[in-house]
Amino acid sequence: MEVIFSDHAVFEMKRRQVDEKMIKGVFKSPHQQISSKKGRIIIQGKYLNHHQQKEMLLRIIGRKKGDTFYVTTVYKTSKIEKYWIEEA
Repeated sequence: MEVIFSDHAVFEMKRRQVDEKMIKGVFKSPHQQISSKKGRIIIQGKYLNHHQQKEMLLRIIGRKKGDTFYVTTVYKTSKIEKYWIEEA
């Protein structure tokens, strides 16, 4: 699948210190994929922030069209329980 980053996503990646390698890693093996309002898809994956020794969540938000995923924005958060959907 091809991944295309919007200008806003690139800006936020730099500002939030999220590199493209992290994003591609989550795309290859996402922990969750969630449909959201407005037809967006949220792809998320947990990882260990070695600097803080803390588990974090990387969220990638965008739209899929054919074989292409258009990334709208990305961010990382320590508030995993706020965004994680427990499966029944």
